[in-house]
Amino acid sequence: MEEQDLTFDAMGSHVRLLVGEPGPDSALPPAAEAVAGARAFVEEFDAALSRFQPQSAICALNRDPRKVVPAPPLVRRAVRAGIEAAELSDGLVDPTLVGEIEDVGYVASRAGRAGEPLPEALAAAPPRRPAHPRADCRWRELAVDDEAGTVTRPPGLRFDTGGTGKGLAADLIAARLRGYPRYVVDCGGDIRIGGAGALAWPYEVFIEHPLTGDRGFLIRLGFGGIATSGLNVRIWRGEDGRYFHHLLDPATGEPAWTGLIGATALGDSALEAETLAKAALLSGPEEGRRRLAEKGGLLVHDDGTTEPVGPIAAIRVDPAWAAPEPTEVAA
Repeated sequence: MEEQDLTFDAMGSHVRLLVGEPGPDSALPPAAEAVAGARAFVEEFDAALSRFQPQSAICALNRDPRKVVPAPPLVRRAVRAGIEAAELSDGLVDPTLVGEIEDVGYVASRAGRAGEPLPEALAAAPPRRPAHPRADCRWRELAVDDEAGTVTRPPGLRFDTGGTGKGLAADLIAARLRGYPRYVVDCGGDIRIGGAGALAWPYEVFIEHPLTGDRGFLIRLGFGGIATSGLNVRIWRGEDGRYFHHLLDPATGEPAWTGLIGATALGDSALEAETLAKAALLSGPEEGRRRLAEKGGLLVHDDGTTEPVGPIAAIRVDPAWAAPEPTEVAA
């Protein structure tokens, strides 16, 4: 099946769009036009919702001294997605940790900047423990009123799309592509797949190992979302020599070292998959298994061991790219 395939940089990562051509009797625009429109939407999304751009709508919301703030539809949808993720993760994926992430040194975008080696960070990391939600659960103070066109929160409570933005973007683009026979929206590893053709001919999604970079697992997926969260993407050292990363324990405001370095999750949407992956990694091995059990996923432990979880159809691929053999995955 002929597809349009476009990759570009946005939202601090790579975005890839694959869209199958509609049939000759379809009223849909050609796939190239759909891809161009999706790229324009990603750029609009990024400009509106990045905390690294002072002129963005989300920064304007965070600066506003009022409790009830008029907000455009995209900002309201982003805030609602943050609330949904916090609810699904029992507060582990908390969109209100802006001050905490800035305090550990993540003030400006790290796109294009090489991170510190993960093995060195693991060797210097503190004892492993699962993350916990904040005791005050300040995300519960967020409220969205679409009829009034407002977001309500205590003045000074800042909102960040870092934990949900890419998954939400993938889902919103997928909604624009409804009716196309086959499509993939990959926003920095938060992926949404759809189309009747994809059900018949699923896409092959490779999962990269956070320590070796090998694409060690292959999942064939014809519908829904898949997302990976890992510690290898953004690691830096502070002035005191400590290693930091971007996945915080909400209870402490410090980077979470839980015994897991990566988690991949399946979901009905990219936003759900992104939330489940982050929540599993933050929860640590035991609770992470529980969080992935229903939809399926993959855990990567500190020592590099990979652990398939739940009802996923995974094929193990060795680093030499030998012919893959099916792998039984325990429910």
